[in-house]
Amino acid sequence: MTVRAIVLAAGKGTRMKCDLPKVLHTIAGRPIVGWVVKAILDAGITDITVVIPPDSDAVAAALPDGVRSVVQHERGGTGHATRIALEAIGDVAKDTVLVIAGDTPLFTSATVAALVAAHRGPATVLTTRVPDPTGYGRIRRSADGVVVAIVEEKDADDTTRAIDEVAMSTYAFDGASLAEALPKLGRANAKGEEYLTDVVGMLAPVAGFDVADHRETLGVNSHDQLAEAEALMRARINLAWMQAGVWMQDPATTYLDATVQLESGVRLLPGVHLEGSTSVGGGAVVGPQTLVVDSTIGAGSRVGYSVVRGAEIGEHVEVGPFASIRPGTVLRRGSKAGTFVEIKASDVGEGSKVPHLSYVGDATIGEESNLGAGTITCNYDGRQKHRTVIGDRVFIGSDTMLVAPVEVGDDAVTGAGSVITRDVSPGALAVERSQQKEIPGYAARRGRLDESEGE
Repeated sequence: MTVRAIVLAAGKGTRMKCDLPKVLHTIAGRPIVGWVVKAILDAGITDITVVIPPDSDAVAAALPDGVRSVVQHERGGTGHATRIALEAIGDVAKDTVLVIAGDTPLFTSATVAALVAAHRGPATVLTTRVPDPTGYGRIRRSADGVVVAIVEEKDADDTTRAIDEVAMSTYAFDGASLAEALPKLGRANAKGEEYLTDVVGMLAPVAGFDVADHRETLGVNSHDQLAEAEALMRARINLAWMQAGVWMQDPATTYLDATVQLESGVRLLPGVHLEGSTSVGGGAVVGPQTLVVDSTIGAGSRVGYSVVRGAEIGEHVEVGPFASIRPGTVLRRGSKAGTFVEIKASDVGEGSKVPHLSYVGDATIGEESNLGAGTITCNYDGRQKHRTVIGDRVFIGSDTMLVAPVEVGDDAVTGAGSVITRDVSPGALAVERSQQKEIPGYAARRGRLDESEGE
């Protein structure tokens, strides 16, 4: 038996009140529709067709390779969308057809697989009981408990609206039965659309498959529901990492994208945001109040109160507090980027330190060098960027301006307050500042001047 999946993702999402298609809003760094497709793929179903809205190439672009997309040009309802998908798929007479809503990111692969495994007869509908059924299609059962109909909210009477068992817009159909029923759908309803739920009435009685935890079936139609789904997914992700050996002081304020990779022994303090392709090595401590995006943090390193983007942080490196590590930066083993330090597109060698109040841009720093407080690499001349090269065991005095392009040789020293505009030879001391002058008796003279102004 072949299982073919159809994901209905063409809804306008008008309650989101923004231009971004509803299914492209992200949860833990992955689009809503991406979560749905992943659950299907992880359940072992590889033939997937996603119905997308018109003028939305972005939705198609967000789908994994091998997933088919078809455009629903007319918003004719869920039945119409399913019919369009079947036309794209072709003959399904001998197949099971899984239909699932594209705005249900919390479904697990286990639930998808269980629904397909439990499917019998012409159709099986996924159901659950919710504290507040408002907005959902209600399940009508016969006296012997068989599902006989799904009634949409707008077409339900008061008695039907009181039912707390709802349909979750997810079904397993016998392919031949579905293909035969879809052309018979009408639009004589409150929305003037073809309801896929009406197919259940045509094929009734059908089986019902109940999901015990209704939170898994949460659909996202508004920003408050998006936030709720995000919180549930975050709790799920964090629990899995803690069970894998990651320590979190406050999971409720720890935000991890689904794409993040952590080793056992990582310690995460409150307010940590790890996004994109970020990975953290064992024994590293991240946080508190730290954002890391598309970066690598090596084992045993510590990053706190800082922002790291597109950077590679080696093992046993110290970053922060209040550091900004920008794209293209490499901090090698044992190096340091300290308090109020900004580093961009630079390579900091092993054991080298930029302790505080400095900007390093477009630079290469060798091993065991130290940049004093207030050091700046002046990399931009108003038209283009230039590079600074600092050798091994260099000592850059406090408040040194290194005007690129410039190179400081191994073991060299710069005097505090210098503006270095020419290369410094290895082992040399470079000092560039005006001669200090003193004006004797200045304080007394200034005092007399202040008194005369006050008269």
